[in-house]
Amino acid sequence: MNDTLPPQARKVMGIFAHPDDAEFFAGATFARWAAEGADVRFVIATSGDKGSDDPQMTSARLAELREAEAQEAAKRLGVKGVIFLRYPDGELFPTLELRRDLVRQIRLHQPEIVVTSDPTAYWYGTGYVNHPDHRAIGDATLAAVFPAARDRLNFLEHETLEGLSVHKTKQLYIAIPTQPTTTIDVTAYLDTKLHALQAHASQFKPESLEQVAEWVRKDALDPESPKETQRYIEKFRVMTLD
Repeated sequence: MNDTLPPQARKVMGIFAHPDDAEFFAGATFARWAAEGADVRFVIATSGDKGSDDPQMTSARLAELREAEAQEAAKRLGVKGVIFLRYPDGELFPTLELRRDLVRQIRLHQPEIVVTSDPTAYWYGTGYVNHPDHRAIGDATLAAVFPAARDRLNFLEHETLEGLSVHKTKQLYIAIPTQPTTTIDVTAYLDTKLHALQAHASQFKPESLEQVAEWVRKDALDPESPKETQRYIEKFRVMTLD
């Protein structure tokens, strides 16, 4: 399995539903690619405005808080920028409107690699039901990458009103896939991922941080690595588009 960034891919875009998804799903890979010189940017569909059990919290305040946390987390990973589309949290669907917004970002930033969620994953194991927003953003992103961003007559207003050119993404990386084809060695960047996750303070009670870190390490541990030299990986389904 390949674990390096293709030499021709210097622009990477991560497209996810919520402010902490990029860090949880592929944070160490993004950190590695940024360290290797890639221009990495995130597009976040919602601002996570429903993700709190605090009875005093409002959606407007939470969205503001989580956007700030996402900016700080991205900075810790070495990501160049974060774009918020501000769709309502928990109400995401792969609509034409969302596809249009994603196509615009793809045409604007011209990424060679796009990373997103697995639209086919309804659950993982027997203890986690996948958030419907995760499936929706994966579905919308795949449609935006192929064929919409590639074909000029899709959303022609991007050209006529903004002068944006069509763009053909070279590769899709599907994060936490049900059927992985590639692993990325992130041993040197796992601590960076954990540091970025800590920026999402609204999502973790202080006493749970070590539990989260333990789960992340366990999930990323390569079962084939010897105990003396433990190796950590992130998994993807990689699709190369002709």
